[in-house]
Amino acid sequence: MRRYLPSLSSLHAFEAAARYMNFTKAADDLGLTQSGISRQIKNLEEFLGVTLFQRSGPRLVLTELGAVYYREVALVLDKLQEISIDAVRGRALDSSVMLGTLPTLGSRWLPTRLGALISANRDIPLEITLVSPDVDFETTRLDIAMLRGVGAWTNARSIELFAEEVAVVASPRLIEPGTTLHPKDFAKFPMLQNASRPSMWLHWLSLVGLEYHGRIAGPRFAHSDMIINSAVNGTGIAIVPLCYIDLELARGDLHMPFGPPMLSDESYYVVYPERKAHHKNVVVVRDWLIQESRAYRKLKD
Repeated sequence: MRRYLPSLSSLHAFEAAARYMNFTKAADDLGLTQSGISRQIKNLEEFLGVTLFQRSGPRLVLTELGAVYYREVALVLDKLQEISIDAVRGRALDSSVMLGTLPTLGSRWLPTRLGALISANRDIPLEITLVSPDVDFETTRLDIAMLRGVGAWTNARSIELFAEEVAVVASPRLIEPGTTLHPKDFAKFPMLQNASRPSMWLHWLSLVGLEYHGRIAGPRFAHSDMIINSAVNGTGIAIVPLCYIDLELARGDLHMPFGPPMLSDESYYVVYPERKAHHKNVVVVRDWLIQESRAYRKLKD
């Protein structure tokens, strides 16, 4: 009996369109034209006899049924990818672990610690990738992630690794080391701003109990790594998490003229999908991250 299945190309088009909520971006991702994506979606809707997308002005919106179908299709395509790679590699993809991390955490805190994990677990193929803070753990391809937040992610389990501490830092080129300034003096210097965390300066002002009604002026950067490099070069003062700048502080490339670090009210967590909670290698990576974080906290204390 012939299976009741839509074409794989139409499922690919639908999954990409639902993931981006944009036919043009889906087309770019799959190497098709926008009209090609539209045609594949139309074919799929005609095959199923249902409406998957609706237009709300210029926006593309999944119908209620379309949203449910997307979640299921994404899981099926992920599984199909797994077994296909399994066939190519000659081993189960379940043995590998995809670890997602925030950009600067992945470039500064994680690399100096990964060697121990790799040396002790040479049989675990490890892939490190970037992750969005709003990752959907019901459909993500990630096995495990390191994220910043308050510990609440849907369809996932989370364990706190360490609390985030932030401080205003400066280069010796900009402010003489050993100088102690009052927080209110921050406005005398260019303030480097983080586009991914636009409220950092306002949050710091709240933490130090300082009312300020002036402009917060200074260049804006895409993420913390760029801000740190600019601060080291004396471009301005910056608010950054301490876990990103251990090396710069130890070498004297940066110092804290406005006082000691403050808790930011957020923490870093290891987070993994509920459906992968008992995967052997996910548990290995999870436990290693917890162990490394304990050592890091002990070192800071």
